[in-house]
Amino acid sequence: MQAKDAVGRYGEDLAVRHLEDKGWRIVERNWRGEAGEIDVVAMDGATLVVVEVKTRSGTGFGFPSEAVTVRKLTRLRRLAGQWLTEHDARVAAVRIDVVGIVLPRRGAAQVDHLVGVI
Repeated sequence: MQAKDAVGRYGEDLAVRHLEDKGWRIVERNWRGEAGEIDVVAMDGATLVVVEVKTRSGTGFGFPSEAVTVRKLTRLRRLAGQWLTEHDARVAAVRIDVVGIVLPRRGAAQVDHLVGVI
């Protein structure tokens, strides 16, 4: 596993812990559809949430959530539809969130959770 992959996996683990601490139920991780991958599928009450996780070791190139483009959000929206169809899921609502993780050289990780980005 490359260092970048290890950082990404660690960031996803932190994001999942953050969501579970909020009382969310994690339904699936790293689900692959025709258009790409959903990092985390979770339930926030009766709302299905597709979560994109971005992890960086610093902010020299901006905050992680800034790397989530309109194109990526459009793809996530399409993937959410595919996931719902494949799982024949019936939910009250669907939402897309972004969790940005910054892993500084020293100190605790910074978790930035953006709710309902589209």
